[in-house]
Amino acid sequence: MDRYIFSSNSPAATSGLGKIMGERLEAGSIIALIGELGCGKTLLTRGICAGLDVPIRQVNSPTFVLVNEYQGRLPVFHMDLYRLGEIAEGLEIGILDYLARAGSGVIVVEWAEKILSLLPDDHLKVRFHILSARKRQIVLSAPGHRFGNLLRELG
Repeated sequence: MDRYIFSSNSPAATSGLGKIMGERLEAGSIIALIGELGCGKTLLTRGICAGLDVPIRQVNSPTFVLVNEYQGRLPVFHMDLYRLGEIAEGLEIGILDYLARAGSGVIVVEWAEKILSLLPDDHLKVRFHILSARKRQIVLSAPGHRFGNLLRELG
């Protein structure tokens, strides 16, 4: 498994990492964001979307609607599963349909730990660790081969 560890000392650094990632993502990319409330998941997502040429003013956390769709260089499906109680609810709201659409764009899933068993093996897992009020450790790992080049470029 390929892995990259990023130390962020500011919101701008976290967003900048996301932008670099977004510039390199290809259709079919599934990004699983894992971490506690306020750790920077939406901030990284905004950076990813900026790297995919999505107008940044459009990118908001879809906590109440579960999924926002954005159009950039590729379509982006931004899911926020914070309010999802159990995996059955995810199936009811059509998560499998979105995963099937991943081939045409990029899916970014906040609170992805709730549906990890539904994700294909070849996804990028991004785990956030809060070290202090402004400092984060962000660990990117990929069990498959799709993201190997991205992780090597970041490293």
